[in-house]
Amino acid sequence: MTDRETNATRCGLVALVGRPNVGKTTLMNRMVGEKLAAITRKPHTTRHRILGIVTQGADQMVLMDTPGIDVEPRKRMNQLLTRTAVQALGEADVVCFIVEALRFDAGDEHVLRLLQASGRPALLVVNKVDRVADKSALLPFIDVRALEYDYLGVVPLSGRTGQNLQGLVDELRRHLPPGPFLYDPDQLSDRSERFRAEEMIREALLERLGQEVPYAVAVRVEGWEDRPGITHIDALILVERDSQKGIVIGKGGHMLKRVGQAAREQLEALLGRKIMLRLTVRVEAGWPQSERALRELGIDETR
Repeated sequence: MTDRETNATRCGLVALVGRPNVGKTTLMNRMVGEKLAAITRKPHTTRHRILGIVTQGADQMVLMDTPGIDVEPRKRMNQLLTRTAVQALGEADVVCFIVEALRFDAGDEHVLRLLQASGRPALLVVNKVDRVADKSALLPFIDVRALEYDYLGVVPLSGRTGQNLQGLVDELRRHLPPGPFLYDPDQLSDRSERFRAEEMIREALLERLGQEVPYAVAVRVEGWEDRPGITHIDALILVERDSQKGIVIGKGGHMLKRVGQAAREQLEALLGRKIMLRLTVRVEAGWPQSERALRELGIDETR
């Protein structure tokens, strides 16, 4: 890229932050136009800082999807997830503080205080407006929230339906700093196909398991072989206890078969080729508290 072209472009890091389950990953996937990470209705589905890259014209937005910020994380894994999100907030050129329409609780208050302490330029993004039956209630809610920080602007939208998504993109483009692109314009993420496969498998698990297991589950791809017309993937599912292993496998292996089928269908759509997926379940007691296990799973990314 020439100096003239560099001066004509704008590029910046955009942190998507908020409490758990406000729709950060859904919003990033929608903005990028591809499913980069797992999304479910369960809090703390996001366990990594994931970059989604959106390039439009002379502007490039590097979106940092972050884990939900807990008020008082107790487990080691949740402490690391919160630390990852707070670090991203401090590194961003622009912060998108994402809240849910007509809801602002103690978790949102906590994130607001972190934002205020950081002093970073920020947009207030009011998500899930499609779920609001009485639209007249939105404006008073926004008026109150807008007074809490010196926001660059307020954008109501729906990450699920895409409503007013371009409004957010337009706002972000206006506030990007001048500079060269950080990534190739055709690149959509910093994450590999292997990582995205782990996310698709974990999503399939979370969607089918009850409340008793999801937070004790992790997925690691241990084998990947591309052959003509087909890719063979071997993935390990980690759980904490024998009882959880039984739930994940299910009677006669029925649950594991359902998970495998759902994940395989998503992977074939994502990768555009036939997938042979083999899942293995292993008990590793205390892995969410293990520094070694968390590093191996790529969950501790703040070092």
